[in-house]
Amino acid sequence: MGGTMTAEAQSEASQQRRANPGWPVPPPDGYTVDDFFTLDDLPPHTELIDGSLVFVSPQRKFHTLAMYLLEQGLRQHVPNDLRVRREMAVVLGKRNAPEPDLLVVTAAADGDQRTTRYQAADVLLAVEVVSPDSEDRDRDTKPHKYAAAGIKHFWLVEMTGENDRPMVITYELDPVNKTYISTGVHHDRLKLSAPYDIDIDLTAIDEL
Repeated sequence: MGGTMTAEAQSEASQQRRANPGWPVPPPDGYTVDDFFTLDDLPPHTELIDGSLVFVSPQRKFHTLAMYLLEQGLRQHVPNDLRVRREMAVVLGKRNAPEPDLLVVTAAADGDQRTTRYQAADVLLAVEVVSPDSEDRDRDTKPHKYAAAGIKHFWLVEMTGENDRPMVITYELDPVNKTYISTGVHHDRLKLSAPYDIDIDLTAIDEL
């Protein structure tokens, strides 16, 4: 149903626009990484994908618990020359700075407490827990970009089964073709030797 705004309503709308100017207007060619890291007041966990800002919707409990379970498992035996981090931006190129749910980086590149981003060359593993609002990005867009940037290992985490437990699909980079090759599908236990020795009981999510 249409209608004409009264003068009073128009005045109120103008005041709201002035009070809440809205999201920043992107440049004609999209944002660069340099632009992205100078923008103020972005919502938490905003990502830069192909020059566009991507905002994160509220997450399911599964997402939080799966991240916690995998983070603790990754930390359990992490070598001294590596660090486990969560939800930190990774610079993949001029117009891409996604934020993996979890990542393993070199200790040498970890920086100080003011660090806001890592370079793709310093990342050994990127992990994405699939969410309803980001299925295409997590399953397709991000893995392609991580592989193109040379990140050696990638995990895709899905919620499956009657108990809504995590299934982890592990991938390793084909360095010649810059694509990922699946190295396994893990339901109850995630036991790997790369990027280092890892052994995680995926059923333990029931106890969190």
